Amino acid sequence: MSVRWTYAFIDRPASGTGRAGEFWTAVTGTRLSEPSGGSGEFVTLLADGADACVGMQRIVSGRGGAHLDFSVDDLPGFVADALRLGAETVGEHEGWAVLRSPAGQLFCAVPWRGESVRPPVVHGSRLDQVCLDLPPSGYDAEVAFWSGLLPGWDAVPGSLPEFHVIRPPTGLPVRILLQRLEEERPVTAHLDLACADIGATRERHEELGAVCVAVFGHWTVMRDPAGGTYCLTGRDPETGGLPRRRD
Repeated sequence: MSVRWTYAFIDRPASGTGRAGEFWTAVTGTRLSEPSGGSGEFVTLLADGADACVGMQRIVSGRGGAHLDFSVDDLPGFVADALRLGAETVGEHEGWAVLRSPAGQLFCAVPWRGESVRPPVVHGSRLDQVCLDLPPSGYDAEVAFWSGLLPGWDAVPGSLPEFHVIRPPTGLPVRILLQRLEEERPVTAHLDLACADIGATRERHEELGAVCVAVFGHWTVMRDPAGGTYCLTGRDPETGGLPRRRD
């Protein structure tokens, strides 16, 4: 069993998917696919000359967030490993499954369809990370779960004590960041973009309708036109890593 490709999904309520689609296609230099799913709830963000790695799902309740899809070459084996490590099955569909991590984060297992070409950096940024915002009581269990489920990935402490990074093998387009919150609340997830210049990227996103929520040392919290929160982070958009310090 191995993960052959990854997708970051933008989950937004029905009332905001139109605005979200316009915004995120502009941000990523993509176009929307035709809807799929039983009620047309899924679209994929298509990139010319590359394979898609971002999708959007219309949700029926809540404000939305983000989730991961793992494209695997042995779906039953991947699901069995996830269950053994503490996940729960939420839904079984024809050819794919919805699961829940020990702390409650939803993710999907889907069959690999030959994706291999990563989309390029667009306007100095790349959507390349899903961050799980975890309560303190669930943080250690999630670190153990994702490290065990993805043995070929590099699970390492982040730049701050509250972060743990799950880096994929070279070529896979989406990373995972685990963030330990200071308060007990249900797990949520948001998207992160790696930006060569956070200020320039923020300015462009604001022109497209996003709003700045908060500014920190190495990241800026934004809200898209559909009300979804995401972050602009000061990482290399080519590698996903932190820029090298210049002494």
